[in-house]
Amino acid sequence: QVQLVESGGGLEQAGGSLRLSCAASGRTVGSSAMGWFRQAPGKEREFVAAISRGGGTIYADSVKGRFTISRDSAKNTVYLQMNSLKPEDTAVYYCAGRAYYYGASALSHEYDYWGQGTQVTVSS
Repeated sequence: QVQLVESGGGLEQAGGSLRLSCAASGRTVGSSAMGWFRQAPGKEREFVAAISRGGGTIYADSVKGRFTISRDSAKNTVYLQMNSLKPEDTAVYYCAGRAYYYGASALSHEYDYWGQGTQVTVSS
């Protein structure tokens, strides 16, 4: 049984920061790749950031230089540090994990486990 639980979402002003956390159970975050996706109302789910088993990272162009994905294996938790927030970042953010593969991926269908999401709202 694998469970991913996101936390840390909330309301923040444009230019502010939030840190999202993804706590994993039934697996370790270092066992394979982990990622963050987001979905705004009326829009498709989109890739945000991912980290490989070895620590390599990839980011969507829209968040490069502002967001950072990281892993704390001792706490079995993946983080998304979100700086310089924009109203366009408003969405439900989902944590995802790959079951058997180590590489970071920007494709949602390559992930096997998903959290329930945490709401991030950025006011202008």
